[in-house]
Amino acid sequence: DLLSRIDLDELMKKDEPPLDFPRTLEDFEYAFNEKGQLRHIKTGDPFVFNYREDLHRWNQKRYEALGEIITQYVYELLEKECNMTKEILPVDALLEEPKSFIFLSKEALNNPDKLLVLIQGSGVVRAGQWARRLIINEDLDSGTQIPFIRRAVEEGYGVIVLNPNENFIEVEKPKKQTQPSPDSSDEPAEKRERKDEKETKKRRDFYEKYRNPQKEKETEQIPIRENSSPDEHAIYVWDNFIAKSAARNIFFVAHSYGGQSFVELMIQREVEVKNRVCAVALTDSVHNVWHQEAGKSILEWMQEHCCNWVSSAEPLDTPVETMLPDCPRVSAG
Repeated sequence: DLLSRIDLDELMKKDEPPLDFPRTLEDFEYAFNEKGQLRHIKTGDPFVFNYREDLHRWNQKRYEALGEIITQYVYELLEKECNMTKEILPVDALLEEPKSFIFLSKEALNNPDKLLVLIQGSGVVRAGQWARRLIINEDLDSGTQIPFIRRAVEEGYGVIVLNPNENFIEVEKPKKQTQPSPDSSDEPAEKRERKDEKETKKRRDFYEKYRNPQKEKETEQIPIRENSSPDEHAIYVWDNFIAKSAARNIFFVAHSYGGQSFVELMIQREVEVKNRVCAVALTDSVHNVWHQEAGKSILEWMQEHCCNWVSSAEPLDTPVETMLPDCPRVSAG
């Protein structure tokens, strides 16, 4: 089989460098220029994914490490450039329990006129981001929510930025202590067979560990109370922030899976949403009103108050056919 043809000793000799990466943009030798583009501080070149040839896993880990730094960088921009404040979730969190957070613009909950709520899609993106890939390969304006926030504030909106993918903290499992078995040359054949099986499994596990970086460390996920999924997070923020706001008119912009979370919010809080929300802009939303079992009254409301801008070669706002009886779909251009 495949395993028998692999020389694990040779694999060990060709092992990749340590997965130990810089913790700041400066140490990565990258910075965002005046156009918001990520560039190497010495060469001026864009980010290079294949930094080391034939080490895809190492390159991917390096990319992910940079992504985590960018997440923190965007958080700083929300606070310093957009003048937003961080609100801890759950609102009654104990000191030692897992926590998440959202961002609010100044006086967002006290704005008597209008409130804008931003929800991104699923995956690694956190508060303030639409797409990590666009931030790294294009610019901050393409990949973050900052242009939306700035324009909304200029036009007198309060703004709430959700953080639907921050659902748990991940901790490393403690290593199991194993007792060494006595070495005996005259052990029974059955015992030797079991020992051989263990050795084979050990070699197979080593190969899997080499091939799959996710198996290098055993971790467990501790969920954040009442925010353990994107849908749960949206409902929690509605109940504890949006519904308590003073705004007469509430608007949503929801991208990709954020659209599904909004539909789930509608299903769970239909009367409240209908009374408070004026309009919803969806972008490439992946919601499915049949799968989510949205009722007729919700579908009728969505027809009047929602629009889904989808990827299309057609000019901007050109109607796009859909099989779902929910809201209009038009081209994003």
